[in-house]
Amino acid sequence: MTGDGLTKYIGRRGRVWIVAVLLATALVVFAANAGRLLVVNAPQPSDVILVLAGETDRRPVRALQLLDQGYGRRVVIDVPAAARVYDSSQVQLAQKYVQGLPEAASVRICPIVGLSTRDEARDAEKCLAVEAGSRILIVTSDFHTRRSLSIFRHEIRGKSFSVAAARDDTQFGTRWWIRRQWAKTCVDEWMKLVWWTVVERWG
Repeated sequence: MTGDGLTKYIGRRGRVWIVAVLLATALVVFAANAGRLLVVNAPQPSDVILVLAGETDRRPVRALQLLDQGYGRRVVIDVPAAARVYDSSQVQLAQKYVQGLPEAASVRICPIVGLSTRDEARDAEKCLAVEAGSRILIVTSDFHTRRSLSIFRHEIRGKSFSVAAARDDTQFGTRWWIRRQWAKTCVDEWMKLVWWTVVERWG
């Protein structure tokens, strides 16, 4: 190999190494921030506080806190219409829960049938249509906030959305690599977020 050829070869290898180092650095930076990037916790004063289905021991409580703090005038709780717990439907259990609240007059159940967040948005739109006001504050699990906010903004026109995070340290933390469950939740949510962003939202 001539001197010029050797120089070009080393130059090419050097560029490959630089690209590899940059890619590895970018991957490490992304991994370190992957959990934090999933979370959007920016509640805005709204007309309605919408609680997404799931984590019933966390999300409704967070919504009621926000109601008491003046972030909304009404709370609407999404509840899967077909789901059952032993001999009771989730809707029945939710209604019983609401009846026992001091804020019961300001809380309403919204039965939903969709299994995905996108389908839930379409179901919830019907309940929101009969509520006064166009400002909606979504309450959902912290890891689910970014994706749900994007979906609701895309699926429901004519309303503005903000989102508040309900935390559950048994399921997720932004330092996702510390616990196995946190890692599972983080990876699963990123897969769903990528699918929504790249495929589902365009379908």
